[in-house]
Formats: sequence, structure tokens, C-alpha cells
Amino acid sequence: MKAFVAGATGETGRRIVKQLVDRGIEVRAFVRDAAKATSLLPEGVEIVTGDVLQAESLKTALNGCTIVFCATGAKPSIDPTQPYLVDFEGTKNLVNAAKAEGIEQFVLVTSLCVSKLLHPLNLFWGILVWKKWAEEYLQRSGLSYTIVRPGGLKNDDNDDRIVMKGVDSLFEGSIPRTKVAQVCVEACFDDKARNKILEIVASADADEKGFADLFAAVG
Repeated sequence: MKAFVAGATGETGRRIVKQLVDRGIEVRAFVRDAAKATSLLPEGVEIVTGDVLQAESLKTALNGCTIVFCATGAKPSIDPTQPYLVDFEGTKNLVNAAKAEGIEQFVLVTSLCVSKLLHPLNLFWGILVWKKWAEEYLQRSGLSYTIVRPGGLKNDDNDDRIVMKGVDSLFEGSIPRTKVAQVCVEACFDDKARNKILEIVASADADEKGFADLFAAVG
């Protein structure tokens, strides 16, 4: 197994990389800034520079990888094209390259509430709309996939337990990015997580469940 992580220097992406390294999985980090990646990512991670908006740069970057993690996302900007370009076009380019390479599993991180057109986050140039379009493109691609929709993201971890539901079931709540990364990585080792949308938050009141049970409970 060799994992390709797009958005590897982002807050969620770097946690995915760490989870993979901790599991002894070979990682190729796809980044725009190699110096930044070197300073943020664990030793031994292969760093490849490129941009998901440049489809040509993805063709060779994926060679030899078996799993793709996409943790890219547009940052707040006055540029109204950014969510469309990063969250849709960039993901679409990565899906196309993954399909051409014969990738075994594609894990995409999006967000809760992508189906809610009138959600306040869509005031940021329709960002949830473009994330939803990216999800649908991946689902139509024929690739084996897991789509992870986290609630509000927290940088600090906590002892809350993961709550996992199926599509359009959770509409509020938050979750540490470390737990999001755990879900993404564990999904690669359980067939019950394949071809599913997993909505996740964390709660101190939730029952303790293993990942196998969490994945199996989502229809």
C-alpha cells in the first residue's frame, strides 16, 4: 500500500499523513511548497510538488500509489472563483488522474451540510455547492470511494467519541481534525467503509464504538 495525500500541508491533511506514517504506510505528499512540507511533515514522507489545478502534474505524481486522500479546500478569499477551482475542478482533476492510474480507493474530505443550498457557508462563493459537485463527480467515476463529511473542525484533540451517520443525517456539531484523519485512514482497511458517505462529529455523550461497528452501521 502506498498513499497519495493531496493537501498534505493543510491542517487536516498533515494529520492524515501522520496517521498513515504511524501505521507504517508509505506516503507521497502532493504539495505546492516543498520547503513548507519539509518543515511540517514527518521524516521519510516523499514530497512531490504540483497543483491539483494543473492536471498534467498529477499524471506522474500518482504513479505507484494505491490509495488517494484528498484533503484540499479553498481558503477564505475575495476571489469568487476559488471554491469552484479548488473544491470542484481540482478534485475533478485528481479523480480523473486516479481513475487513469487504477487507484484502489479514493478518500475525499468534504463537509457536513453540503446538500443545504441556503447554508451560511455558501455565502463564501458557494463553497458547499462545489464540494457537493465534487462528491457527485467522484461517485460517478467508478472508483471505489469513501466520502468523509466532518462537522466544524477543531485543531485540538479531545476525548469525545465519534458519532457517525449516513448521508444528510447530521447538521450540526464539531470534531477534532485528528479524529477526522483517523476515520479517513481506518476507512482504507474496512470494506464496510467503501462507497459510502460518512458524516461525523464528536460528542462526550456518545457510546464508545470501534471503527468496524461505526462503518457497519452506515447504510
